[in-house]
Amino acid sequence: MAMADTIAAKLQSAFDPQEIDVRDVSHQHAGHGGWREGGETHFEVRIKSAAFKGKSRVETHRMVNTILADELASSVHALQLSLSS
Repeated sequence: MAMADTIAAKLQSAFDPQEIDVRDVSHQHAGHGGWREGGETHFEVRIKSAAFKGKSRVETHRMVNTILADELASSVHALQLSLSS
């Protein structure tokens, strides 16, 4: 399974979002820190979920980072997050 699919599945399960979009944007970071040949290192994640209602930006980012802790500790170098309720 592609890393973008793994990320999307975990976030779908955790937050039951109305909208979710996960894109591998590794190609935009070629040659930068954390980039590897073959991609799957840098992702853009957009989620609209009621789970984020009333939460601060820091709180919502921590929620996502907790769900993706294993991926962030291994192969994922960076997440660009756009989160809303």
